[in-house]
Amino acid sequence: MSWYPRPVGPRAAFKDLAAFLRQRSREQVIGLALSLLVTSILVIEFLVDSKINTAPAPQVIYVETYNANRTDAEIIADQQKSQAEREAIRAERQRQFQKLENRFGM
Repeated sequence: MSWYPRPVGPRAAFKDLAAFLRQRSREQVIGLALSLLVTSILVIEFLVDSKINTAPAPQVIYVETYNANRTDAEIIADQQKSQAEREAIRAERQRQFQKLENRFGM
């Protein structure tokens, strides 16, 4: 990289920055410090905020317990009852969609 000036490197860059800052007035150095402070605060807030409320909410699963000595008739009756509940929910949802469809004239 022959187009760069001869003293290239991190130490030379820091020396150049220090020489530049020594030539500035006190107000300019304070302004620089405040601008760096505000920028770093904003970056830190974005980093911290990205970690808040990102985990999924806990999911509660209810399990129905049954007696171990149930008869087949009781099992079939429970299944028919739960099937009727599912069909009622599906019919109600279908009725709601039908109402919405009629409302929008589809």
